[in-house]
Amino acid sequence: MNAPRPNALLSDRDVDFQLDEVVRVSTLCALPAFAEHSRETFGLLLDSARRFAREVLYPTYRAFDLEPPTFKDGRVLVHPLMRELYPRMVELGMLTAPRPPEVGGQQLPLTIHAVASAYLMAGNLSAYAYLGLTQGAAHLLEVFGTPEVKAAFMEPLYRGEWTGTMALTEPQAGSSLADVRTRATPTPDGTWRIQGSKIFISGGDQDFTENVVHLTLARTEGMESGTKGISLFAVPARRPEGNTLVDNDVRVAGVIHKIGWKGIPSLALNYGESGDCHGWLVGPPGRGLACMFQMMNEARIMVGLNGMATASVAYHEAVAYARERPQGRPAWAKDATRPQLPIIEHADVRRMLLRQKAIVEGGLSLLVAAAFQADLASHSPDEEARRRAGLLADLLTPVAKTFPAERGFESNALAVQVHGGYGYSSEYLPEAWLRDQKLNSIHEGTTGIQGLDLLGRKVVAGGGAALTLFADAVGQSASRAREAGVESAWCDAMERTLGEVCELVTELGARGMAGEVELMLRHSADFLELFSVLAVAWRWLEQAAAAKEGLARRQGDADFYEGKLAAAQYWFAVELPRVPLLVSLCRTGEDSYARMRPEWF
Repeated sequence: MNAPRPNALLSDRDVDFQLDEVVRVSTLCALPAFAEHSRETFGLLLDSARRFAREVLYPTYRAFDLEPPTFKDGRVLVHPLMRELYPRMVELGMLTAPRPPEVGGQQLPLTIHAVASAYLMAGNLSAYAYLGLTQGAAHLLEVFGTPEVKAAFMEPLYRGEWTGTMALTEPQAGSSLADVRTRATPTPDGTWRIQGSKIFISGGDQDFTENVVHLTLARTEGMESGTKGISLFAVPARRPEGNTLVDNDVRVAGVIHKIGWKGIPSLALNYGESGDCHGWLVGPPGRGLACMFQMMNEARIMVGLNGMATASVAYHEAVAYARERPQGRPAWAKDATRPQLPIIEHADVRRMLLRQKAIVEGGLSLLVAAAFQADLASHSPDEEARRRAGLLADLLTPVAKTFPAERGFESNALAVQVHGGYGYSSEYLPEAWLRDQKLNSIHEGTTGIQGLDLLGRKVVAGGGAALTLFADAVGQSASRAREAGVESAWCDAMERTLGEVCELVTELGARGMAGEVELMLRHSADFLELFSVLAVAWRWLEQAAAAKEGLARRQGDADFYEGKLAAAQYWFAVELPRVPLLVSLCRTGEDSYARMRPEWF
């Protein structure tokens, strides 16, 4: 089996371009929250993450894929390398980097932390997932926990002594959280007795830290049915009693055998089989789902980052392979004695590589933009600026989760294709990354659920306030692009397509207000796709503007900038023209699958 070749994972030049030339991340240092930082301090975390991802995490990826966790004597045993990797990731500061000093953090922007995390994800997504889930759980406790709960659970999570999970899904409910049946009963000691089952709990047990804390949704007695009767609890695998940890009656009922993400187990858990499972209330009773949305939204961005990172590492692998793999000759060459060409010289291979580049770098730009808005929403001193940025960040979240996963899968498939027969062999890594990528369109709300969220809530909320802000952002980008000398046809196409989408939203929103909700949402998946294409076109317009500005400076980076313009050209010539067809499907309510009866299949 071949040893993995060195892999950049993400392009450092592209990361710096996105941060410095596209969104101008240093402007965040003008905010009081980041006043003690500079681009240099941002670079310290990025450089550390890059080195660790390439030199430590990436060499472990194949072992994690080949040797998934095992279940023995009621415990899950993960790859032994995690005993070394997890403390080292904690030492990097990745658990608390974006959190305030009061909880041990550096209060770095989410924008910087997200990109640093992407390097680690590209190196070994399963190893990073333990850290990402733990950070989300600790942050949830930081915001909603009582001082006692913070001391008992948040602090050891942030110190890296324990790991955390989000425990939402149940066997009978799936994504329908209104059907959660796990029960919580109050007791005189102030804790709650938890009883029920959860499934597909990533990282739900492991053997490299002494404890796992499950942020668990459960229904409290006497509360109404549906989502309003659900509360949130911290349920440790081993509960603190005095200075020791004792068994908390949380049992692993089974291990899910997955096609990808093999280094982190997905488990079925049973709570309270012996009636002795203690949980600690987090947040107000009956408001568990509202609290959990904080962790869910963070996890959605994390899945989007994973999708982009998984596509990126495969793209870099495909480019390297295409440069060195000799095969065939020019179509016009008749002399069989001529030397073979590297396959990157064949136009169809460049077609596949350019599509990957457009997806990967467009996806990274989208994620950076979403994180940048989240930083403004959390830390701008101006209340109105926070409101506007929060609306835009919320609008972009389902797109930032879904586009890198769905289009990332296409990109990963192209990486396999570039490798030809070697691509589908397990001796080469692209097939493993392809398997990993498929999970991202399912994790943290399937693509269908994200489509319903985007069309049913985000674009119509507040009379379309978020969509108006998005249109304003596109207008600013078009002005920048025109001033920089970007093709006017691209700007015109962007503004024309945006207008079509805004008109569509008005029409669909009117149907919903008239009670025709099914007709409004019938093509929500198509709406998510068209809006994703539009949002990434926006990011390619920004990148084209920055590339033109870079070329005008004549500082010797012409190949990089010309590559950006070629990828932008691809997006505006090939992808954006697909939007009108999708608009038509949504507008007409094309009903082939809506009228399809179950018995006809």
